Amino acid sequence: MEIGFAVPVSGSWSTRDNLVRVATRAEELGYGSLWTFQRLLSPVDGTWGEMYRSVQDPLVILGFLAAVTTRPRLGVAVVNLPFVAPALLAKQATTIDVVSGGRLDLGLGLGWSDEEFAATGAAKARRGARAEEYVSVLRTLWTDTPAEHHGRFYTVPRMTMDPKPLQRPYPPILLGGSAPAALRRAGRLADGWVSSSQADPATLGATVAAVAAAATEAGRDPARLRFICRAAVKLRPAGSPERRPLTGTVDEVRGDLAEIAAQGITELFVDLNFDPQVGSPDADPAASMARAEEALDGFAPRSTRP
Repeated sequence: MEIGFAVPVSGSWSTRDNLVRVATRAEELGYGSLWTFQRLLSPVDGTWGEMYRSVQDPLVILGFLAAVTTRPRLGVAVVNLPFVAPALLAKQATTIDVVSGGRLDLGLGLGWSDEEFAATGAAKARRGARAEEYVSVLRTLWTDTPAEHHGRFYTVPRMTMDPKPLQRPYPPILLGGSAPAALRRAGRLADGWVSSSQADPATLGATVAAVAAAATEAGRDPARLRFICRAAVKLRPAGSPERRPLTGTVDEVRGDLAEIAAQGITELFVDLNFDPQVGSPDADPAASMARAEEALDGFAPRSTRP
């Protein structure tokens, strides 16, 4: 199982200097990927959680990471596709792929916040059907010259979009979601599946099996798919009453990661942004970075671990 690391996206630790430090240290330690996530708005009463109160734009951050790293893949888990037109996202993704030297992994989701749908003018109805057509539009724009699409939800006049992505035929598309329909969609259409921060580590094997079965039914080889887990890690002292999977000491959590790998997950990234003691705008950024340094060293790929 390949190991990645999520950069500071949420809360007080998400600063330029900290982004550079986490990204470059992760590269030094041999992490295979760096990750961001999207949240446009948050409720004034903070009921969605500390990690959503103050969040940077994920694609802008990936463009920044492209300039300060050379090897790790750059992933977003996820961009909510209803909130942006496919032609615009195709252009943004291509630009990141070009400036990063072909390192983009594009995770897509359907969105869940009624408020964000309202604020972006997006339609919530038929999200699944829209997503399937959306993926088709992206791939058409990335591969066809000229490109043209006339569908139920999206129209692209006969035009060209250049440059093309460096990755051929296009950057990997990873679909999120946990509903049965979302898992079947990932198996039929995507290059892989990526979990949410709320995924139960104990059920990942069943999810992998569901996506793989859908791929097989669609005539695709499930062995070619990527199965990626966002590990929402919370580092806590030994004996903490909070101990549960992905919450505990470095050694305890490392054991949890081994159990996740045994369920068929091919890639995992450690994400501290979802720890309220790290990803909050009220958290002490120095303490958050100290925890990040501990995690970076503690979960580093075995060949480079100090």
